[in-house]
Amino acid sequence: MHLLYEEGGDIKVATVQSASGSGDAEAWQATSLSGKKIKLKAKEVWLRFEKPEAQAVMDEAKVLSKEIDLQLLWDCAPDEEFGLVDVANEYFGSQASIPQQTGLAIALQGAPVFFRRKGRGRFQRAPLEQLQAGIAALERKKKELEQQLAWQQDLVAGVFPEALKSQATQLLFSPDKNTIAYKALLAASTELGESPAQLMIRCGAIDSPLQYHQGMFLRTHFPGGSAHDESVKIEPSILQAAIADLPLAQVAAFSIDDLGTTEIDDALSVTALEGGGHRIGIHIAAPGLVISKGDALDKVARARMSTVYFPGDKITMLPDSVIEQFSLDEGAPRPALSIYVDINAEGFLNKESLQLRAEMVPVEANLRLENLEYRVTEESLLNESDDLPFRAELNVLWGGAKLLHAGRQEQRVSNGLRAEQLSTVDPNALARDFHFRIQEHDGQERVDIFPRQRGSILDTIVAEWMIYCNSASGKLLADHGLPGIFRTQKGWGPLRTRMQTTPGPHEGLGLDYYAWCTSPLRRYSDLLNQWQLIALAKHGVAAKMVAPFPPRDAELMGIAADFEACYQAYGEYQDRLEKYWCLRWIAQNEQPKSVFVRHLKEGMSRVELIPLHLPIPELASHPRMTRAEVCISDVDFLQLSAQVRVLHVETPTVPESDASPA
Repeated sequence: MHLLYEEGGDIKVATVQSASGSGDAEAWQATSLSGKKIKLKAKEVWLRFEKPEAQAVMDEAKVLSKEIDLQLLWDCAPDEEFGLVDVANEYFGSQASIPQQTGLAIALQGAPVFFRRKGRGRFQRAPLEQLQAGIAALERKKKELEQQLAWQQDLVAGVFPEALKSQATQLLFSPDKNTIAYKALLAASTELGESPAQLMIRCGAIDSPLQYHQGMFLRTHFPGGSAHDESVKIEPSILQAAIADLPLAQVAAFSIDDLGTTEIDDALSVTALEGGGHRIGIHIAAPGLVISKGDALDKVARARMSTVYFPGDKITMLPDSVIEQFSLDEGAPRPALSIYVDINAEGFLNKESLQLRAEMVPVEANLRLENLEYRVTEESLLNESDDLPFRAELNVLWGGAKLLHAGRQEQRVSNGLRAEQLSTVDPNALARDFHFRIQEHDGQERVDIFPRQRGSILDTIVAEWMIYCNSASGKLLADHGLPGIFRTQKGWGPLRTRMQTTPGPHEGLGLDYYAWCTSPLRRYSDLLNQWQLIALAKHGVAAKMVAPFPPRDAELMGIAADFEACYQAYGEYQDRLEKYWCLRWIAQNEQPKSVFVRHLKEGMSRVELIPLHLPIPELASHPRMTRAEVCISDVDFLQLSAQVRVLHVETPTVPESDASPA
């Protein structure tokens, strides 16, 4: 005997092996068509039959179930609850065969729109209104599946459907996975063995892997676009009113920056003092004089937290119009927050002379590193006949920078760290800073990558005096009990360098206090700290009463955490695009390309000429800084990877000195 039953929503047939009990308590040990041993009770069985054979019944029933007219079946069914045999006799006639009844069971079980399940083998037809709504939904579903299949076929053929072009970015970066558009994209990607990004590039929905990397970042951090709202600006009359009472500084300031720098945040000045010595001025652009906590520009700056830098472009924290108003461009006095400190004839600082002022600073020149760096040497600074711009001032600043550096190294050593040497170039060291120049060439973008000189006299002058400014600013905030965003470094581990709202040492720099203050046009932390310092400059000991952020301000703590997370994300994006352009540099000439690399650690190596890090497992067992010639091929701009084959390994060189702290 064979039994028809339902399991997991499917209609099945099993062959009886043995029986027990009688009536409603009857039960059977049976074997399903798949060979599974099961036990069935009388209440679970829909039909019992001797012939035909179980497999033959199921084969015929599956065909018949597809031929059943569900609408006719619904019309034939009674309004009240009914059983399988009852409706089978109504639909097929009084002599409905076992395969016909089984086919009907399959059809009923698979048609919830037409029939409600009321129990095992029991059904009731759906009300007319619900049936009509269900049929309409099925029709929509059918059309959607047809559309999904059509889009999938287009994508496989390399054509991006016109109807999907407006949502291409959303499909790639933040898709609604329940839409047929995404399902079509995913199905086509699976069929081709490609990622959705690869498929969309091949179909022309996005132009290139570069657009993918940029789009992924912008979608996350600038979902509304990276352009500034032109209506958010500072009216000239408001600016003039804010700076009208500022005194004019009696200095001739100058800045030192790269050629590409447009946000000139800082400048320096040197003024001779009666009786010998000089007064050093560190002048910081002062947008904090006009931008106030909570205003429209503050909201813009706080949302962005920092200017985003990457090869070939940048996304500024503040609108260009605001940058133009406050950037320390040459030719006119600019509003600035200045720190002054006196040094004697030997270059030693008089710490008691420290002054903080909000003022208008005349900017005489914007010096550019590319134009002067090679000319500035110990000899040229001492040569009075040399026409080097600001030679005497640079000579004074250089003398002070050397003493500042020496003092920091003493503190580093006391912190248990190794002293860093000033202006010593290790011929074995890898360059750490690079300039990327991206230009159009024969209809294609070409990238040139140049190492930037670090440790030069000009570079050291800027670095040491800005470090001093940040340190002095941090001390001023700490001494007056004003909170700010301090950058601290203590101990070891991944979280040893962090942003916090209370003062703390920066052991790597050899400083007791360190607060970023020198880039308020580019970093929100610096703008926030500038507000606190302006309150101090204007109100002295009463600054705590008027400063935007009082001690233990919970909002300030949140800003510090947000800034650190955002700053890290921007840095990772910069690294990602630098890797992209490094791989473009590898691929734009011949491939495969032979270059030299240095092993760093754990099989990770860096190309000598450019800042490209690649995993090379063959070098994992070699000492740090082992030099090897490798062949790079099969560059993947989407995955940012490449195949590397080691050609030969050279004798290890002298280990590179440790990296300087952040």
